[in-house]
Amino acid sequence: MRNILIIGAGRSATSLIRYLLEKSESEELYITIGDISIQNAQKLTENHPNGRGIFLDVFNETQRKEAVENSDLVISMLPARYHIEVAKDCIEFRKHLVTASYVSDQMQLLDPMAKAKGLVFMNEIGLDPGIDHMSAMQVIDRIRDKGGKMLLFESFTGGLIAPESDNNLWNYKFTWNPRNVVLAGQGGAAEFLQEGKYKYIPYHRLFRRTEFISVDDYGKFEVYANRNSLKYQSVYGLDDILTLYRGTIRRVGFSKAWNMFVQLGMTDDTYTIPDSENLSYREFVNSFLPYSPTDSVELKLRHNLKIDQDDLMWDKILDLDILNGEKKIGIADATPAQALQKILEDKWTLDEDDKDMIIMYHKFGYELDGKKYQIDSNMVSIGDDQTYTSMAKTVGLPVAIAALKILNGEITTPGVQVPILKEVYEPILKELESYGITFKETETQYLGYNPNNVVA
Repeated sequence: MRNILIIGAGRSATSLIRYLLEKSESEELYITIGDISIQNAQKLTENHPNGRGIFLDVFNETQRKEAVENSDLVISMLPARYHIEVAKDCIEFRKHLVTASYVSDQMQLLDPMAKAKGLVFMNEIGLDPGIDHMSAMQVIDRIRDKGGKMLLFESFTGGLIAPESDNNLWNYKFTWNPRNVVLAGQGGAAEFLQEGKYKYIPYHRLFRRTEFISVDDYGKFEVYANRNSLKYQSVYGLDDILTLYRGTIRRVGFSKAWNMFVQLGMTDDTYTIPDSENLSYREFVNSFLPYSPTDSVELKLRHNLKIDQDDLMWDKILDLDILNGEKKIGIADATPAQALQKILEDKWTLDEDDKDMIIMYHKFGYELDGKKYQIDSNMVSIGDDQTYTSMAKTVGLPVAIAALKILNGEITTPGVQVPILKEVYEPILKELESYGITFKETETQYLGYNPNNVVA
């Protein structure tokens, strides 16, 4: 039996584990799932004879090294900042590594050692990053292979609530890490290219600079810019491209409403609030408003945000119960972002029967034989249930498929890498189609970047 070690048994690991267990008999695999919660690890094995769950503390060096040494390949589903120690162990014991996280500077430094030992360190092989890379490169390579010149590339992804479960005024619920949602867009200005010009959107303007897209059968959506679209310009070989823009998808109206929290300062994660555990939601909101011995919190909030009481924005605030004077934050030394996250989790946690939805949308502009064309490509995936969500499927399946193909010698290029090579993306995308993860394409005349799609 070949041993695969999966470190981390969180929500994104369910489809990954199920895939490998289903393949375990025919592929002679034994799956060990290590997690700080042995109950979670054991639960996900579903009592399969070729799988086991173990207690694994990644900060226990002896325990971690032993688990890595006893494997043939390691899949790390840990938070990104914890991959590096696992990666170093993989170098030491000559084990392949697969993660769904962005390549960190520390991970990139391991590239020469991984190559020297013939190890594949596959990163960014989840959803976004992951399926976005593979599906984009498949089209870009196709355009290049027939002699086309890339002019425009836009790529957007959103983890959303499925239409049948969309039952709040924000048209949104948490389908992945809530903290990442609250902190989205922070850490620097969004950078992108538009018609050959470098453009920047600072955080305080990010959620009021949105672009609209439409997806057949699902309607209209808005996107806001990711922090740095330019990092993939060289990775994708788009050095001469005129427009390069990557962003996050939300239902129309979400960004305008979210901007209220940004302007109030509630998404700040740089300082803590004294006695935050005893603050009511109402007191938390009031702490960001001017002092007045006579005006109510409601009046001050509407005045500060310049919204009327019959405005939909006000209804969205009330929908969150954020002005409740009885509910407590309940977190000691909470940052504003942590307190806001607690409030939102009360309302945006998926209900038992809810289903999530993933949408990915690419736009390609290119020139061939003096004519210009545009390809629109989109993928929509609906989750099965609370355990096997669309997020778990689209993150976990590419990881699992890549891991098996590395073990089987079908993916062989060594080193720290992302899935942009044909030997990686072609077989993985083909297999994903059998799980309903497919892209629909339409090709039309290319008219260039349309500034009318952007909200100023």
